[in-house]
Amino acid sequence: MEKTDRSIHHICIAAIKRHTMKPYDFEFTRFYEESTGLKSLFQGMEVDLLPDELVICSTLIDGENFSVLTTRKLVTKERGNLLSGSIMGAKDKLYGDFKGNLKKEPITLGAIQLANGIDLRYFIETGRASMVMVHGVRTSIRTQGMPDEQADKIARIWTRQNNLPGKV
Repeated sequence: MEKTDRSIHHICIAAIKRHTMKPYDFEFTRFYEESTGLKSLFQGMEVDLLPDELVICSTLIDGENFSVLTTRKLVTKERGNLLSGSIMGAKDKLYGDFKGNLKKEPITLGAIQLANGIDLRYFIETGRASMVMVHGVRTSIRTQGMPDEQADKIARIWTRQNNLPGKV
């Protein structure tokens, strides 16, 4: 069975929840268990989604500075410059000062290396919130490289454990 956007989404959300301390009330960072109402949230942010593509998580600072991870791509707008790249074939590169120990800044920048060798930076809110983007991106990249059967099995387990209706 082929990996679906829904199975990738379930796996990433499970990893985020497993590694992020509650409460999930972060200033800039969110993860999205449901896909309802997202169009209005990202209105004017130039994040175009394909029909089955789902948003996993985001760090939204303002209209000129944000990062959004979907089941297929990572989109970052940094100081008004919009960049986007496919997660397929990407590699983790760095997570910046995600604990906020060095500069005591509320935001740091991580990076992935796209399949074409170009680095794509993304925003990470420091402290407890950092685990959302770090594990969202990391898990999304790893899930893309998983065999379809393994990803489907993990997504079914997560769906069953969380009593969610329907197939993944």
